[in-house]
Amino acid sequence: MDELVELYQEMILDHSKAPRNFGRLDPHTHHAEGYNPLCGDQCDITLTLRDGVIDEVKFTGAGCAISTASASLMTEAVKGKPIENADVLFAKIHHLLTTDDPPADDLGKLQVFAGVRNFPMRVKCATLAWHTLRSALRGANDVVTTE
Repeated sequence: MDELVELYQEMILDHSKAPRNFGRLDPHTHHAEGYNPLCGDQCDITLTLRDGVIDEVKFTGAGCAISTASASLMTEAVKGKPIENADVLFAKIHHLLTTDDPPADDLGKLQVFAGVRNFPMRVKCATLAWHTLRSALRGANDVVTTE
């Protein structure tokens, strides 16, 4: 089990140091900003929807390793998927981070965040990008906050 924890830690550090899909997408069809006032994490999501599918998605921002890794892994997970899949993943990630239930079998790399639930103050770091994505997909213009 220690090897698995170490692998998860390495993946989080890798995605934090070299985030995938980092940058701003222009032009884009949807946009949202997110902020975690507790620790100062910021997340800006731009994406392009085409026929109900997330064609492209990118993020910018500044935050802790968990926040950045979560945004990076999230963009990989939702890119090329229908909007409905993003909503389902949001619910599964929220469940993963807020319950003691075992992770869903189909979370793939996103299972790396299972240990975050042991650190309640970090749950908001891990969910910031997800809340921001959800806001972007719904066309909300307010800044998303984790408070």
